[in-house]
Amino acid sequence: MNKETFLNDLEKIYDFLNEQKTQTNKIIAYLEDEQFDKLGIINDFAKSLKLEMTSDLRFALVTRLVNLRDDSLVQVLKKLGKNEKEIIELQEKAYSFIKDYWQKRHTNLIDLIVQNNLLTPFYREIFIGVYNVGLQMTDWQTSWTAHIINGVNKDLMAKFDGNEEKIMQYLEDEKLLDLGHGGITADRCYSALIKDADKYISKAYIQAFKKETTEVVDALEEFADKLIELEDEIYNQKWDYILYIQALIKAFSEDRTEELVSKWADVDRAWMKIKTPIQIGHPLEYYEDHFRKAVALEWDIRLTNPKFAQNDHRVTKIKSAFGKIFNSFEPNENYKKIYDFSLKSLDKVQLYVGRPALFFGAEFNGMFSAQVVPNDEIVSLEEGKKIFAFSDEILQSSRAKPFLKLSAEIFGQEILTKDRTFLFNETQSWHQVYDISTIGHEYGHILWCDEQTESVMNKTGNFKNIEEFKATTGGLISFFLDQDTDEAHLKDQVLIDLVKRSVGLIGWMEVDEVQPYYCEGLIHLSGLFDTGILAWDEENKKLNIDLSDEKYEELKKWYIVNYTALAKHYLDKLDASKFLNLYATKNGKYFMPNNPKINSFVKDYFKRYQEIGQELDTSDKKSNYIK
Repeated sequence: MNKETFLNDLEKIYDFLNEQKTQTNKIIAYLEDEQFDKLGIINDFAKSLKLEMTSDLRFALVTRLVNLRDDSLVQVLKKLGKNEKEIIELQEKAYSFIKDYWQKRHTNLIDLIVQNNLLTPFYREIFIGVYNVGLQMTDWQTSWTAHIINGVNKDLMAKFDGNEEKIMQYLEDEKLLDLGHGGITADRCYSALIKDADKYISKAYIQAFKKETTEVVDALEEFADKLIELEDEIYNQKWDYILYIQALIKAFSEDRTEELVSKWADVDRAWMKIKTPIQIGHPLEYYEDHFRKAVALEWDIRLTNPKFAQNDHRVTKIKSAFGKIFNSFEPNENYKKIYDFSLKSLDKVQLYVGRPALFFGAEFNGMFSAQVVPNDEIVSLEEGKKIFAFSDEILQSSRAKPFLKLSAEIFGQEILTKDRTFLFNETQSWHQVYDISTIGHEYGHILWCDEQTESVMNKTGNFKNIEEFKATTGGLISFFLDQDTDEAHLKDQVLIDLVKRSVGLIGWMEVDEVQPYYCEGLIHLSGLFDTGILAWDEENKKLNIDLSDEKYEELKKWYIVNYTALAKHYLDKLDASKFLNLYATKNGKYFMPNNPKINSFVKDYFKRYQEIGQELDTSDKKSNYIK
């Protein structure tokens, strides 16, 4: 097979995934059109949870199945009076139903590839091998969540009366965090805590989850053995894939906690060598575990769009803005080292724009819209990073999402009409806004950091809670400080996108694993309220929105000032809580805005989200926008 035929096959697979997503999204259309007779799968879903169907529950189950998010489901279960233990059990049953649905779709993809002899035998085996390993990762996910998220973490919260600072201090004092390069505390863990009498000990995954990890390792070994028998005549990367899988086997099999970070760094090093359009994702992110940052069980294939042309458009604008902010500081040798570190990382970024093809484990609890990895900054300095962006997937999902009463009530029809006209009719411009907000966000993560930044700034456990704001704002700053005018026509839409995102993130207040995004939203709201773009009329419960040029210029200034202060905070490696607490303070279980007006708005919005967040808006239709 030649490369052209191979890329044609890739396009067939990409088109199949697009069509598969379209079919899944029809479930939302049936919900909107009240064609409940076509929602048999949602009725089965409710039965599997032993819940009586209501309109709220139907919406929540559709959201869980199609968009893989369970925040709506949790709200509905709370409304039904379920206690925490019951909610956890129902979340787990829902996970089981979801995985069966999606794994069946993954099987259909494998069948398409095998039965039509698509790609080469080597790459067919990549898909089959990832699928087989994925089944084991998914089986493990249940015990991982039960033990770490709903077990140890809830015990720690009870032991220290919810005081996260004390929990972090305890973990450090008792040496319960994995050690990274040079013996310093790492910013993540590849281990779990196990109760030993009245204290905890840290054990590698192979010891804490022996059966599950062994099954993953066995599947990886079989995967490697199959690949050894075949050749990669298209990209000549056979041994890069095999060495990557062998590095995974060694990392999963490592039982010495002090060796885990270095073994997983070897995984990342091997992974960075693979540069084909078929990228295998491994455990990389650690949002779910708020305390020890135990790495979640991600496993997938990300497929690059065969029509995507590599470009350095966003990174060039990011570098320009990065330089301007850096040059505003007094010369400082330590600052320069961190700046150069970030710059080198930016220069080595590989960008992949595409969509998920197969996904398992933690990813049945939500897919990312984009991602920059690896998180290991030592590896990133040597090898660079990969940025993945699922723009086609996100556009498809955004167009499929139902219109909600809450959006109409908060934003008003005028802004929604403008936003929806743009979404359904300005495909090219939509991708440009995604480039600023989402790909810009991933580049934004790289700035102002070196290999020690996270572990030094995370002493009180809030690094991620300012890092997401830093990332999004990095993309925005590249837009605000841009001297070129090639993106100037996107101004209104960038602003609407920011307003909608910042307000929408309030809905995640009670979802622990996405707390960093909720906190990000609170900081953005400070800017939007401080500059008068948003104003809350408490008496009439109305959000006034002013998108005038004058307010936009004020907002630009606010972001430049506050982002510059944040950059200095990072360069000085100050504790993350100090920056977060300028805008929001923990009030009981959740962070709340310091500004009384924003505080009032957040409370009222969340209350309305709980009351009507699952209700459809029938006053507007997609047919009004699709031309």
